[in-house]
Amino acid sequence: MFKNSPLTLGLIFVLLLSVIASGCKSRFEKLRLSNDNARKYREAINFYNKKRYSKALILFEDLANKYRGSAESEELQYYYAYTSYRLRDYTSARYQFKQFTDNFPQSARAEECRFMGAYCYYLESPVFSLDQDNTRKAIESLQLFINLYPQSDRAAEASKFIDDLRDKLERKAYANARLYLDIGDYQAAVIAFQNALRDYPDTKYGEEMEYLIIRAQYLYAQNSMLRSQEKRFNEAIGFYNDFLEAYPESKYRKDADNLKENSLKNIESVQKLIAAYTPKKIEEDAKEKQAEQEKENSIILR
Repeated sequence: MFKNSPLTLGLIFVLLLSVIASGCKSRFEKLRLSNDNARKYREAINFYNKKRYSKALILFEDLANKYRGSAESEELQYYYAYTSYRLRDYTSARYQFKQFTDNFPQSARAEECRFMGAYCYYLESPVFSLDQDNTRKAIESLQLFINLYPQSDRAAEASKFIDDLRDKLERKAYANARLYLDIGDYQAAVIAFQNALRDYPDTKYGEEMEYLIIRAQYLYAQNSMLRSQEKRFNEAIGFYNDFLEAYPESKYRKDADNLKENSLKNIESVQKLIAAYTPKKIEEDAKEKQAEQEKENSIILR
C-alpha cells in the first residue's frame, strides 16, 4: 500500500540521484587514482574546455611533477596556470604563469604568460584604503612586461593598468594626508601632503593638496605656542605664494587669500603681544606686583 505514496516516490528519487552522483564521483576518483597519465592528461584538458575547472585543477596538480621535463610539460603548465586563473585563485595563477616564463622563456606563449602574471597582480590590487603592497608589485610587474615587450599589442593595455594603479596610490596618499588634517595633526598633514606631491608631481589632486598645505600650516601656527607662531604663520604665507604662482586662477584662490590675510593679522598681533612682554616690561610688572603686595600687607598690619 506504500508503493504509490508521495513519500516513497520521493525517497526512491533521492536514492537514484545519490547512486548517479556516487557513480560519477567514483569514476572521477578512479581516473584520479589511476596510473594512466595520458588519459588523465586528455581528461584534464577536456574538463578545462568544458569549464569544469575544479576537476581539471585536481588532475593538473597531480600531473605537474609526472610530466616535468617532457614534451607535454609546456602545454600542461600553460593550462595549469589558466585553470587557477579561471578559478580566480590569482595568487596561484601568477605563480604558475611565472613558472611558465621561467621554464619556457623561448616559448611562443612566454609573452602572454608574463602579461597574465602581471595582470593577476593587477587583479589582486585592493581598494585604495587598504595596504597597497600588491599594487606596487603589480606596477613593477607590468612595467617589466613593457620593458621586455615594448612592441607588444599588450603594452598599451599594460600602460593603462599602470595608470589605474598609480591613481589608486595617489588616492591613498591624498586620503592619508587628509586624515592627518581632519584629526588635527596639522604638522603631520603638511608633511604628508608635501610627500604626496613629491611622489606624484602630476597628480590630479595637486591643486587641492597645495591649498590644503596652506590651510594645515595656518592651523598648525594658530595652535602653536606664542613664541613659535610668527615663524609658522610666515611659512603659511610662503606656501600661499607657491600656490598662487602655480594656480593663479584656482577655485581655492579666495580661501587661500583669506588664510594669507589672517596670517598677516596674526603675525601683527603676535608681535604686539611679544613686545608687551620684553624683559624690562616683565621686571616692571614684577615690581608693581611686589608694591601692591606690600601695600596689602601694611593694611592688614594696621
